[in-house]
Amino acid sequence: MKSTRMTLALAICLALVLAAGAPAMASKIVVAVDTPPRMMNPHGDDSDAGLSFMANFFDGLLQRKGANGELAPALAERWEHPDLLTWKFYLRKGVTFHNGNPFNAADVKFTFERLSNPEVSEFINTGKTIESVEVVDDYTVVIKTKQPIPWFANNMHQIFIMDKESTESRDPGDVMVKPIGTGAYKLVEWVKGSYIKMEGNADYWEGAPPIQNVEVRPIKESSTRFAALVSGQADIVTGVPVELFEPVKKNPKLEVVSRPARRSIFLALGNKKGSPQADIRVRKAMYMAINEDEIIEKIMRGHAAPAAQVPDPPTIGYNGTIQRLPYDPEGAKKLLAEAGYADGFSIKLSGPNDRYVQDAKIAEAVAKYLAKVGIKVELDVKPKSIFFPEVTDGILDFYLIGWFDGTFDMGRTYFKIAHSRDKDQGYGGLNGAAYSDAGLDKLLESTADIVDPAERGKTLQKLNKMAMEDLIVWIPLHYQEDLYAIQKGQGIQFSPRPDRWMVYKEISR
Repeated sequence: MKSTRMTLALAICLALVLAAGAPAMASKIVVAVDTPPRMMNPHGDDSDAGLSFMANFFDGLLQRKGANGELAPALAERWEHPDLLTWKFYLRKGVTFHNGNPFNAADVKFTFERLSNPEVSEFINTGKTIESVEVVDDYTVVIKTKQPIPWFANNMHQIFIMDKESTESRDPGDVMVKPIGTGAYKLVEWVKGSYIKMEGNADYWEGAPPIQNVEVRPIKESSTRFAALVSGQADIVTGVPVELFEPVKKNPKLEVVSRPARRSIFLALGNKKGSPQADIRVRKAMYMAINEDEIIEKIMRGHAAPAAQVPDPPTIGYNGTIQRLPYDPEGAKKLLAEAGYADGFSIKLSGPNDRYVQDAKIAEAVAKYLAKVGIKVELDVKPKSIFFPEVTDGILDFYLIGWFDGTFDMGRTYFKIAHSRDKDQGYGGLNGAAYSDAGLDKLLESTADIVDPAERGKTLQKLNKMAMEDLIVWIPLHYQEDLYAIQKGQGIQFSPRPDRWMVYKEISR
């Protein structure tokens, strides 16, 4: 720990000594990001980091704009929902792809049919929900789903439209590295592990972006990323680590930009019959044994807010009446004794060590808190590349994970991470501990055909309250805080998005 802090401190000091970089030209910005892109196939990576890059090269039928991520037209100027299974989109005319091909309904049909191909898509579940895509004319498309999906349109900003002609004619390897979209930026050069250069699309349907040239430098190591910032080699950095917040804030050349994150960090646990965690008293005890206030103070350095549920306030179904259980280790011990576990029990706690802010340290703290009430925890933290497939396979008992729903609809959240695992229906695909409750499933399924926002919100709030207070489906910990830093005096106008995407058409100087 001391050596890590010393490395960070030395990196900052070195960068401060070097901080004499000349101001960047008004037509260019350099951005240091914490996660590189895996590919340039917009359907092959459904991670936040991947979608963030793709949002610059491609457009969806809709987009998210504003501080709260309001849904807005994009390649579709408007849409209708005439019945529970039908979505009709009226497409924007006069839009061209980066190769000059005109955008039309055939591209939309091609894109949505491509989603169900596991060789090129991580949006398999979305693809499986689609019954048919009908081209009415060049600028009208009707999509029918197999079952009601109230949040279908809410997800359209994440499904990026591809050029049918060039995608089918190009080698698959070329599609993976060269994006041809309708987006505000065109790819100039991508050197993996080094940089991505892009230039503004002068023919963009919203108008040419304010910044003509963008260079993105993926730098995973935080001290190196921030040395690039304070030395003037980068104009913006993402993912300011909490241990660097104060030094960066005190630097007169820099400005820290923060916003409450939509992402909640929580503990998921199964309820397999006969297991200790199948008893609600044990679940309550585990919840009450964890000192979340101390986690926020000491591990998150104050850059988090306690959570009582998984959905965040902008999400349909967020219920402000839900309260956290109090930190009460003695009460936890009594509940364990009542449940027949006065001497505790053993459980494995899994989680990533390279995905969320301080994830491994949070897992370590949880293990120590549970040990104090007699629960013996085997800690199993690992790289996200190993951890997340285990979540998908549903083989875990107890794990730390983060979540925010890109559709801003809690129904989708619960279908994906709380509903009993049902591969045929596509339910519970990220329910990594195979939690199952028939009553919750039934209530959740009843919301599928509720499209009126007021009624839907009311029903989902009821479901959320039942899940968090009566069942304790999860143990909520906190909402993260998104932290960025920018060069002062450069005229950079930057407002973080609620989804944490870096969309460069929204930045100016």
